[in-house]
Amino acid sequence: MKDGFFRIACATPPLRVADCGYNAAQIIQMTRKAAVQGVKLIVFPELCLTGYTCGDLFLQQILLDGALQALRTILQETADLSCICIVGLPIRHTGALYNCAAVCYQGTVLGIVPKQHLPNYGEFYEQRHFTSGMPAENGTLWKADGIAACPFGTKQLFTCQENPDFTFGVEICEDVWAADTPSVHMARMGATLIVNLSCSDEIIGKAAYRRTILQAKSGSLLCAYAYADAGMGESTQDMVFAGHNLILENSAILAQSDLFSSGLLCAEVDLQRMTAERQRSSTFQPLPMTTVCTAFSMPQTETILHRFVSATPFVPSGKEELSERCETILTLQATGLATRLRHIGCCHAVVGLSGGLDSTLALIVMVHAFDLLGLKRDGILAVTMPCFGTTDRTYQNACRLAKAYGATLREIPIQKSVRQHFVDIGQDESVHDVTYENSQARERTQVLMDLANQCGGIVVGTGDLSELALGWATYNGDHMSMYAVNASIPKTLVRYLVQYEAGRTDADLGAVLLDVLDTPVSPELLPPEPDGTIAQKTEDLVGPYELHDFFLYYVLRFGFTPSKIYRLALYALGERYEAAVILKWLRSFYRRFFSQQFKRSCLPDAPKVGSVTLSPRGDWRMPSDACRALWLADLDTILCNSENRGTV
Repeated sequence: MKDGFFRIACATPPLRVADCGYNAAQIIQMTRKAAVQGVKLIVFPELCLTGYTCGDLFLQQILLDGALQALRTILQETADLSCICIVGLPIRHTGALYNCAAVCYQGTVLGIVPKQHLPNYGEFYEQRHFTSGMPAENGTLWKADGIAACPFGTKQLFTCQENPDFTFGVEICEDVWAADTPSVHMARMGATLIVNLSCSDEIIGKAAYRRTILQAKSGSLLCAYAYADAGMGESTQDMVFAGHNLILENSAILAQSDLFSSGLLCAEVDLQRMTAERQRSSTFQPLPMTTVCTAFSMPQTETILHRFVSATPFVPSGKEELSERCETILTLQATGLATRLRHIGCCHAVVGLSGGLDSTLALIVMVHAFDLLGLKRDGILAVTMPCFGTTDRTYQNACRLAKAYGATLREIPIQKSVRQHFVDIGQDESVHDVTYENSQARERTQVLMDLANQCGGIVVGTGDLSELALGWATYNGDHMSMYAVNASIPKTLVRYLVQYEAGRTDADLGAVLLDVLDTPVSPELLPPEPDGTIAQKTEDLVGPYELHDFFLYYVLRFGFTPSKIYRLALYALGERYEAAVILKWLRSFYRRFFSQQFKRSCLPDAPKVGSVTLSPRGDWRMPSDACRALWLADLDTILCNSENRGTV
């Protein structure tokens, strides 16, 4: 439960139609099993105490009495469990019979929620037996012998006193298929989790449709959704039930059962994440509380994660999805640049081509943009500017790339001009400090800007999102351009984009691109090693981009606390990095992120390609003098030891 993680379950028990005692025993057994696995909420199918397919037996008092006795048994046998159990049963109330869900916890019924939308079409005849819960007055109490009085009605929520993020509402089967689903009202009242007790028969194509409905609903409501479906045991006189259970989170399917199976389906939902999603969405409008909200106490416990947490959240895990994503991103980048060139009537563009990763991607984007516009590729001026740290490997790769793509290559060594600048400002060339490095970066930018003026073109920037987050750019040097095509692409994704391009081009060009990928990331501002290899490796100085991109995603996308991000990083990347290493670079990330905002406040235009960007005109507005003390203090609470690995 800490950090908003809650383990929940959908259950499809084996049932016997009209055998309430047997059904209760199965439900108790599965609830106890779930509780042992750390489940805090378990939801069962619609009318699971009697079976959905009882037909006119619902008009028999003995069946109704049997369902109530089964409910009492469940309350007694689960009273010692810190797990909410939601079961379905028919309940008579104020002279009418309702298809209901009973929310049970520690020996009491927190509330009874009746079904609102009763299907009476095709194979369904619910209106023959049940009354819609929609007319039921809010705040009505229901009670039965041996069961304490509790709220009865459709407008109910249930919330955890210790963790208000854990607030849920209840739908029953058809309610989610209706045009005006009850979950809309529940979510706007604060429910981050919707549970659904269902008995949806299986026909050809229905499983896919069911997934689509639930994904759309959980996505539009920015909520988690638990759907428990009936399976074997229901009468197959006219229908067959497949037990299609699903647990979703903001449209993503966290867990899904196989058709025609039974048992428990468990997953951890991040309800804190749902709250964060709603906070950042101006179109998610809460409603004033006009519903009954029943509070319950559930002590905070650690939740062991089993859910998938990607080590590279910016990069899709599936090969097909990754290829599709890369193609879309390259098209977005190229379209943005092409639109800018068309708007200003420009047929030339200048890029500093170092032979490194970022400038290679920028050149690829420029080539695609020129092709979109039908412009000759020789209008791309690729400039290599050798200086003190340039290695033969990167120089040769830059030349090969320009030639292979048909760009105009121009070599302008800048050692002489930089040395003259050192003389002018009184800089000792033997002192390899920040002035030594930045003088080179600024000289390169001046050359590019002046060349753009000469040819009537624009300078295309190469810096990526990860560098912007860390402030790893020379102010008014490589920090500046006229259109920054990589500004919303994190470093981990840059690699995949270049790799994608390598896989779809000719062998010679592909070989050069692969060698670029194999080259250590470096600004090449310090002299190389004696053997001519790169001496200045960026990740040795600022930390692994894999870690920083992971931090960046959760900082910007969800606003998670540093301690939660650390726990997620340890879970996703703990096999590759020691806990102390993760903590070290997370601290470094926050120090850099807060101190370098002034560079991000004056960035050039750039195309947005993902949900996380740092544009001062778009997604990120932050004062340059904000204090990081609260964030670092949160990190101080973390104990870096091996026992933390794999737990949250």
